[in-house]
Amino acid sequence: MTESAVRALAALDQRLAAAIEVIGPCTLARGRGSPYEALLSAIAHQQLHGNAAAAILRRLKSLYPGVRYPTPDELLATSEAELRATGLSRAKLLAMQDVARRTLDGTVPERRKIIRLDDAAVIERLTAVRGVGRWTAEMLLMFTLNRPDILPVDDFGVREGFRLLYRKRKQPTPRALAAYGARWAPYRTTASWYLWRYLDYDRAQRRAG
Repeated sequence: MTESAVRALAALDQRLAAAIEVIGPCTLARGRGSPYEALLSAIAHQQLHGNAAAAILRRLKSLYPGVRYPTPDELLATSEAELRATGLSRAKLLAMQDVARRTLDGTVPERRKIIRLDDAAVIERLTAVRGVGRWTAEMLLMFTLNRPDILPVDDFGVREGFRLLYRKRKQPTPRALAAYGARWAPYRTTASWYLWRYLDYDRAQRRAG
């Protein structure tokens, strides 16, 4: 699917074809985890550098036998003091607790059930959870559920990658990016990946030059 998506995108968009040429094959990995665990990870990463979020998740997992994500019941049974000691802010703690409660009541379905829902239904379900906005739901669709046609128009990296690749003075508005990106359907996830990677490529070129 990814190779055919790359070929289709290169054929229909000259600027995207240029990005594909310099970046190479799409190496977007297929996700396999549970929505519950993906949301805990996403909440930990909100407004934090990746290394800091990873350290919090390591400390969280160390609270449980086998050094793993807690089950929803285990998380809700863990004291606030223990959870805060991992480095979680109170807002993130409350959000994780709500993820656990919403998983137990079925709002956040298990993987075998959520894969039957369309993209809009998944976003509607997940954004009912405290601390989970549309962007977080879109990341789960892309990287956990492997949905092929997601364009996160609010994402800074996607918008900045677009600005650089298409040689614009300013980032597109979310609405403008959505309108332009409609031509990439049904492969907007792959297009988004290339916009992210083009931003990385541009930064590397600037450092080297």
